[in-house]
Amino acid sequence: MWCSSTNSIALTAYTYLTIFDLFSLVTCLISYWVMMKKPSPVYSFGFERFEVLAVFASTVLAQLGALFILKESAERFLEQPEIHTGRLLVGTFVALFFNLFTMLSIRNKPFAYVSEAASTSWLQEHVADLSRSICGIIPGLSSIFLPRMNPFILIDIAGALALCITYMLIEINNYFAVDTASAIAIALMTFGTMYPMSVYSGKVLLQTTPPHVIGQLDKLLREVSTLDGVLEVRNEHFWTLGFGSLAGSVHVRIRRDANEQMVLAHVTNRLYTLVSTLTVQIFKDDWIRPTLSSVPIANNMLNLSDHHIIPMPSLKAADNLNPVTSTPAKPSSPPPEFSFNTPGKNVNPVILLNTQTRPYGLGFNHGSAPYSSVFNQGFGIPGMGATQGFRTGFTNVPGRYGTNTYGQPRP
Repeated sequence: MWCSSTNSIALTAYTYLTIFDLFSLVTCLISYWVMMKKPSPVYSFGFERFEVLAVFASTVLAQLGALFILKESAERFLEQPEIHTGRLLVGTFVALFFNLFTMLSIRNKPFAYVSEAASTSWLQEHVADLSRSICGIIPGLSSIFLPRMNPFILIDIAGALALCITYMLIEINNYFAVDTASAIAIALMTFGTMYPMSVYSGKVLLQTTPPHVIGQLDKLLREVSTLDGVLEVRNEHFWTLGFGSLAGSVHVRIRRDANEQMVLAHVTNRLYTLVSTLTVQIFKDDWIRPTLSSVPIANNMLNLSDHHIIPMPSLKAADNLNPVTSTPAKPSSPPPEFSFNTPGKNVNPVILLNTQTRPYGLGFNHGSAPYSSVFNQGFGIPGMGATQGFRTGFTNVPGRYGTNTYGQPRP
C-alpha cells in the first residue's frame, strides 16, 4: 500500500527484499522440521534436500522480482511519473529494521551456510576493496568489515542508502528520474547477490561433487587403495546430499584371501571423516586358473605317420649370438674359451621313428628302445663307430668349431 501511495518503484524493489526475508523465515522453519525428521524407506537419505530446494526457490524468486523491476524501470524511463515522498523515508526505515531484525535475530542455518560456501558477489568484492582501504586507516574496524560482510545485511544497507539518496534528491531538486535509477541499482544488487547462491544450491540439487573437496577425496581414495588386501577402487561417486553433508558410494576389489569385514572397516574409517553417508561394496577377485582338461587336442596329433620330420631351427639369425651368453657378439670377436659339440649351420632335418617320438598318454604304443638298437640309432660312445656327437646324438654332424679324434672340443 505504501509503494502504491508513493508511486516509487525504488521502494517497490526494496519491498521485494522484505518478501525474500519472509521466504528465508519459511526456509528456517523447514530446517527445524528436517532436524526432527528421520530417514524413511521412501526417503532413505533423509529430508535434507528440502532445505536445498527451499533456498534455491527463494533465491530464484528474488531474481525474478529483480527482472520485473528492471522491466518496469525501462518503461518508466520513457514516461517518468511524479514521486510522492510523504511515506518514502518512513517506509525505507521500516523495511530496513525488518530486514536486519530477520537476518540477525534468527539463526538461519541454510542461508548462513550458503552465504559462506557460495562465491562472492560483485557487491561483496567492491565493498571488500573499500573495507581494506578503511581498515588501513582504522585497524579496529577489521573485525566488522573483513574478511567479507554478510551479503544479506550488505544488500539491505545498500538498498536503504539508495532510497535515502533518492529522497534527498527529490526533495531538493524534484529530480524524479533518480527513483528509477535507484530501482535499477537495487535490482542489480539483488540479482548479483542471489545468483551465486542459486548456482550453488542448483549444483547440490544436481548431485555434483563440490569443487573444494575433490582434492581431499582423491587423497583419501589413494590411502584406501594402499590398504592391505585392497586391489582396486572403482566406480566411486560422491555428491552433496545437503548443506554440509556429503554422500558417496564406492566399489572395492580385494584379494581372495583377504578378510571382507576387516577391509570394510578400514575403508569406512578412512572415508567417514569426509563422507557422512557412505555405501561400500566389497567383492573378491574373480580370476580363474586355466585347467589342462580345457586344452583341446589337435586332430592331426592322432594321425601320425610312420615317420615324421623334426625340422632343425635355422641358425642364420643366431650367427651373431654368443653360444655361452646368447647375446649378440661382434663379428670380429674371438671364439669362446669353451665350446661343446653343437650343431653347425645348414643341418638337414632328422628323421626319427615313431617308436621313440609318440607322446605318452595319448593311446599310442610307447616304451624304451632295445639296448642293441641304441648304437644303431646314433647314441653311441663318442669317438666310436659312426657316432661323433655326444651331447646331440646326431650322426655326422660337424661341430661349430670342430672336434678332434677323441670327440673333445678344439681349443
